[in-house]
Amino acid sequence: MNSSTSYLTLATVSEGLFKEKGSKFLAFAYPVKTEQEIKGILEGLRKKYFDARHHCYAYMLGKNKDVFRTNDDGEPNHSAGDPILGQIRSHSLTNVLIVVVRYFGGTKLGVGGLINAYKTAAAEAILNNKVIETEDQKELTLHFGYQEMNQVMKLVKEYDLVIAAQKFDNICEITLSVPDGIWEMVIAKAKNLEGVIMVGD
Repeated sequence: MNSSTSYLTLATVSEGLFKEKGSKFLAFAYPVKTEQEIKGILEGLRKKYFDARHHCYAYMLGKNKDVFRTNDDGEPNHSAGDPILGQIRSHSLTNVLIVVVRYFGGTKLGVGGLINAYKTAAAEAILNNKVIETEDQKELTLHFGYQEMNQVMKLVKEYDLVIAAQKFDNICEITLSVPDGIWEMVIAKAKNLEGVIMVGD
């Protein structure tokens, strides 16, 4: 994989749990792509765990990890969001959201105790997930006749591309997922295919 365009993220949704002096810290880790998507997840968790005292979270977005945010949701400053973000960073992850929902158990944990609790719950959620290396994909749609099918399939095979959608009618249409790292090469090659029309980009 082209290391300059690939990054580490989580494969799926996972959970973690940490208990301390009656308080319960439920952690949820998600692979995400946009802040819009994050908003939807946060709203869903607030509805589901409406009776929890705190919903603290951190997220990191972008291949260059340049978009990130933390939220302590009423806990002392830097005692919740930062330790969660610290776990995302220490695993070199991006395009990840981790939310830790706290049910208060009646005993205060102090700032040190909170930092440890949020950090451990977040680490647990990552541990229960799978870290994968991936890269952003763009979609390329091609239109062609049956007689061009062979050369299109040759292109798919040569670059090991994933077929996202296909329609075979009078005109064949195929949509390919192309990793960022080889996009220019695939486009250049597709342009040279006789009788094949690129749609979109």
